[in-house]
Amino acid sequence: MRIALAQLNYHVGNFPENSARIIAAIEKAKVEGADLIVFSELSVCGYYPNDLLERLEFVREAQQAIESIAIHCKGIAALVGGPSINPSPKGKMLYNSAFFLQNGEIQSVHHKTLLPTYDVFDEYRHFESNKDFNLIDLNGHKIAVTICEDLWFDQKVMNSFGRENLYATSPMEEYCSQNPDLVVNLSASPFSFHQERMRKDIVVGNAQKYQVPVVYVNQVGAQTELIFDGGSLMVDQQGRVVRELAYFKEDFAIVDTREQAFPEVQAFADRNEKVYQALVLGISDYFRKSGFRKATLGLSGGIDSALTLVLAVRALGAENLKVLLMPSQYSSDHSVNDAVALANKLGVAYETLPIHSIATAFEQTLAQTFHGLAADLTEENIQARVRGTLLMAFSNKFGHIVLNTSNKSEAAVGYGTLYGDMNGGLSVLGDLYKTEVYQLSRYINREEEIIPVNTLLKPPSAELRPDQKDSDSLPEYDLLDALLFQYIDLSKSVQELVEAGYDEAIVRKVVTLVNRNEYKRFQAPPTLRVSSKAFGFGRKMPIVARYPL
Repeated sequence: MRIALAQLNYHVGNFPENSARIIAAIEKAKVEGADLIVFSELSVCGYYPNDLLERLEFVREAQQAIESIAIHCKGIAALVGGPSINPSPKGKMLYNSAFFLQNGEIQSVHHKTLLPTYDVFDEYRHFESNKDFNLIDLNGHKIAVTICEDLWFDQKVMNSFGRENLYATSPMEEYCSQNPDLVVNLSASPFSFHQERMRKDIVVGNAQKYQVPVVYVNQVGAQTELIFDGGSLMVDQQGRVVRELAYFKEDFAIVDTREQAFPEVQAFADRNEKVYQALVLGISDYFRKSGFRKATLGLSGGIDSALTLVLAVRALGAENLKVLLMPSQYSSDHSVNDAVALANKLGVAYETLPIHSIATAFEQTLAQTFHGLAADLTEENIQARVRGTLLMAFSNKFGHIVLNTSNKSEAAVGYGTLYGDMNGGLSVLGDLYKTEVYQLSRYINREEEIIPVNTLLKPPSAELRPDQKDSDSLPEYDLLDALLFQYIDLSKSVQELVEAGYDEAIVRKVVTLVNRNEYKRFQAPPTLRVSSKAFGFGRKMPIVARYPL
């Protein structure tokens, strides 16, 4: 049997565009003699629609799109993902489904069993769980259809579900007890830097365990915070990779279940390379799908704004960027020179707007109110808010979306100013710790100097007071990031961190900073997710709570 794998970039809620992409792939597969073409999870509406699923007109439009796509399935069959209405008066209104299309009609509908409710997922909010495990018969071949679930099934995850959603065995086991000839998995598996290896291992492991070929089709592209990297696969019953599609771009391939030629499997990409591609794709799709074209940011001469600009130029083109240099009396000459050098290197237009007189005007206006009080963080934050105001004014006047340049370390401990350097429509580096920002910057400079070497070498500083360094307020980033990763990404407790050898006073200081600054992160722009535990969408904490220390 010849099977087409269609790895496409969908746009949530854009039914005309999504349908056109799907239909074009179906017609291509027909020309190339495929018996079946497979698309990804919720492909007709894009993953994930969130509470659009609660709008009846959205569900109806999805149904109409599926029906219009089915008309093109003559001489070929297709599996297309979308929401379907639960006919039972019990349970949720919808299923997360795969529609089997053949002979111009919807022949059968197959539902997702295990609905994830962890990290970025909230499917049990909208969908009912499947209870039926029926195979498809296509030209004498028995096909089992799963929807993403067996890519993450394990008992630990299962224990986080409601009782009615627990199964003693996985859907893969339920289906394979019926001896299918093929398992097809429609997936929407978002990128994180370790996901590629884990995902491939699971697909290969399932094929070997159940002695059945597995076709896995993932989507590609970004939907605000979530980035999907593709990497669709076909694996034979011995776990050998028959075909592997591209990462971070659309792809299409025809595979044959009888095929015995096994190409060399793609090597696992360097972590920095994957993160670089993911962030570029994330920026590009955020702008394209939102209808934006141009961007701006505050280019300070520091490492964070430098890296953000490089990524933005790659995603949007230098002609679609104009940046602001906003030096104060505390900005060093080399910082300004580094910023100018980078803008010139990348061919990006820039404008210099000194902020000293504006900040002074604020201080003079507040002088009587603040009489007798020493200067402190308030005056430093005024500088940051002046810069934020100038960026937003530029954005309003010219339509350039502000890219936020804060990193995960700063967001974690609240080392940022609300309505100042936390402004922006999209946080590009918000899921990269400071040490990872340096790693990615060195990766970018691996063949030639793009980011000025001085930017990489000088001590990090907000330059809001004389001779200021980040280390004046925070532990050195090597130590800070190690603690943050353990506490945030691995959910380690204070006691566990102390037992691991970290100084208890430093641990308590860092953890207290993280817990106290949830209110700031709640107001931060959406963050491109590249780890398994990003702030916002992937880590939801109460703002008002007493955190255990």
